[in-house]
Amino acid sequence: MYVAVKGGERAIENAHRLLAHERRGDRDVPEVTLAQISEQLALGVDRVMTEGSLYDRELAALAIKQARGDMIEAIFLVRAFRATLPRFGATEPVNTGEMQVRRRISSTFKDVPGGQILGPTFDYTHRLLDPQLAEGFVPEQPATSEASQAATPRVTDILGRDGLIESSPQAEADTPVGDLTREPLSFPADRDLRLQNLARGDEGFLLALGYSTQRGYGRNHPFAGEIRFGEVEVEFSAEDVGFAVPLGAIELTECQMVNQFKGSTTEAPCFTRGYGLAFGQSERKTMSMALVDRALRARELGEEAAAPAQDEEFVMSHSDNVQSTGFVEHLKLPHYVDFQSELGLLRKLRQEFAEANQAVELQEAAE
Repeated sequence: MYVAVKGGERAIENAHRLLAHERRGDRDVPEVTLAQISEQLALGVDRVMTEGSLYDRELAALAIKQARGDMIEAIFLVRAFRATLPRFGATEPVNTGEMQVRRRISSTFKDVPGGQILGPTFDYTHRLLDPQLAEGFVPEQPATSEASQAATPRVTDILGRDGLIESSPQAEADTPVGDLTREPLSFPADRDLRLQNLARGDEGFLLALGYSTQRGYGRNHPFAGEIRFGEVEVEFSAEDVGFAVPLGAIELTECQMVNQFKGSTTEAPCFTRGYGLAFGQSERKTMSMALVDRALRARELGEEAAAPAQDEEFVMSHSDNVQSTGFVEHLKLPHYVDFQSELGLLRKLRQEFAEANQAVELQEAAE
């Protein structure tokens, strides 16, 4: 039971003013702009867009600024805003095979068709603080060249041509796709809902679960078949037009994990798939997502499901950082009545305990 806070309007108003003051910080320091956040804290913006389920760099930057850099609070703000937007329909599935690639790597084939493209990455940097960045450092212009016209087929498609990997699961054309933003979560959940949940899930939570699968809690031996980052065109089929209309391009990161499968009585041994997709450059998120996606397919593939990452109810019920934050932070609300009730019960139990001990002592003394 919660007790309503009465007479606290002035305190709450002053708390809001203090928050705004602390958010602004020292007035002698120039205020950070949304453009600076979007351009220079781009990976943080990408995370807020992904877990907030809204592709809008300016709004994500605003949310980060308003939340003072608290990413989960920023995700909450974006989701709250998203809930006010009208829904006109659903876009066509994006074709990542036609992505304008900025980065593409594979740990399965060195000479992958289309080539390895390192792109912007921390992978080969020394993890040492760079003092130049504190002094207004201006980097050199990157090397440029003409865009290659070579095809960049997915590694999973290459394996699929030889039947070495399971076929990509295909849904029936008229089967509606679930929507976690409109319908409550229920179990068992199909893969469309699981992938939605993982895309919106907390990156750190998924990272920990993905790590657990590699340490033996899920028997997952993965290979990064391919990670690609770039721009993909989005199309929308308008009923009065009769064909798909391009709306623009968005940046996406896609990860295809290749996993072992021993086969069964009806299927020959082959590789299986784990999949991750996220807005912007979100490699850690998509890799973690792909690891957990494969772990959640254990029962579908006839494998024993005993690890936390293989329990869809555990994973999907606890991956959402907005829900998790709400449930944890509700402990800050007044629980005066509940606590007084527990306190009274505890005192009564302690009194009964003391009286029982006293009776035992008196009985022992009488003997």
